[in-house]
Amino acid sequence: MNEHNALKEKAALASIAASALVTLGKLAAGLLTGSLALLSEAGHGLLDTGATILTWFAIRASGKPADEEHHYGHGKIEAVAALAETGLLIVLAVVVLFEAVQRLMGHPSGPVDAGWIAFAVLAVSIAVDFTRWRSLGKIARTTRSDALAADALHFSSDLLASIFVMAGLAAARLGYPQGDALAAVAVAVFIGIAGYRLGRRTIDTLVDAAPLGLTARVRAAAGSIAGVVAVESVRLRPAGAEVFGEIGISVPRTLALEKVAKLQEEVLRAVAREAPEVSATVTANPVALDDESVLERVLLISARRRLAVHHVTVQEIGGARSVSLDLELDGAMPHGQAHDIATALEEAIEAELGAGIEVETHIEPMNARELTGRGLTPEQAAPIEAALAAAARAGGTLTHVHNVRARDTASGLVVNYHCHADPRLSVDAVHAAVDEVDHALRAAFANVTRVVGHAEPEGA
Repeated sequence: MNEHNALKEKAALASIAASALVTLGKLAAGLLTGSLALLSEAGHGLLDTGATILTWFAIRASGKPADEEHHYGHGKIEAVAALAETGLLIVLAVVVLFEAVQRLMGHPSGPVDAGWIAFAVLAVSIAVDFTRWRSLGKIARTTRSDALAADALHFSSDLLASIFVMAGLAAARLGYPQGDALAAVAVAVFIGIAGYRLGRRTIDTLVDAAPLGLTARVRAAAGSIAGVVAVESVRLRPAGAEVFGEIGISVPRTLALEKVAKLQEEVLRAVAREAPEVSATVTANPVALDDESVLERVLLISARRRLAVHHVTVQEIGGARSVSLDLELDGAMPHGQAHDIATALEEAIEAELGAGIEVETHIEPMNARELTGRGLTPEQAAPIEAALAAAARAGGTLTHVHNVRARDTASGLVVNYHCHADPRLSVDAVHAAVDEVDHALRAAFANVTRVVGHAEPEGA
């Protein structure tokens, strides 16, 4: 951004020098020839010089970073300068048009001497304006500068106006003195058109009008991200070279917070690829989807309350729906407090699923405990490993019992092991097989208090 500011300042200074030289040449030629069109152009050039000086100051000020009073930076200072330039253009157009009409109505101000000096000055002016128009337009697109874009637009009208003035002088030289006044009218019209276009663009910036077509592009980029249910709103406001934006998206309410944050980052990256000038914030609003299952809705309500539930069962009985679940709470918690938590959860589920729903909770102590223990020796662990392998063979579902670890704790033996299962089996089938091994081991070793079996797919 600093490089862009330096480039804009350099272009503005070069424009000031060119405007001043061309204006002096037009003024001298207009006084020598008595051409109203040429004097109008000199006045136009004088305003151009003042406007480019104002542009240079505006560019210097707009390059300052955001501060406590200007949270979005100082980019709109360029738009304020362009608005002042618009006012000057309109005033000049009215003055030139008035004088030209006076001459056309029979109030001449003297003969027009369309000599070679006038044509030479205009030829130089056309060449300079063409060069400034092309170079400033390119720099304005590179730096996204409103002020330089306004100057480029201004100089394109100067180019056409000079061509009309030259045509008017040529008509006067051929014996048609009113050609100069008609050329002045054309100059006034082009000045007015340039002022209108510049003023419209400037006012759009000052009233936070979104750049044409940009909202649709940003909306399409945000909506292209998988997981975004809908793009609710896109609000854009230009501030100098940058466009600040606020994007509101809908996401499934069942998504975890980490996934929502990742989704927001993906939206920002997509918008940056489509419109690099946009600096946006993304707000994610959770919404309920039509295809949410009862289980997903129950788990969502529980997660929001930071409650651990399992064994959620949903039944349809005679057209009515029944939901039952196990709720884990701290075993040391007073039962009255635990019952209040369970009741509040039931009421929340009823409010979510609608009237007529039957909700039952079974409260059980949370098993999360920290135990200190020691590992058994290989000789002590061997009978446990053999019992696990035998129970797996008897069930016929689990194979290759391995990585057996048995630890002795104050609450009894805690046993962990791995085994293999057919990857095509369902979770229910594998869980039932692991439970059978768990019960068999507990039956064989009365001091076993906890068994954790981890089933891996065969070949993993």
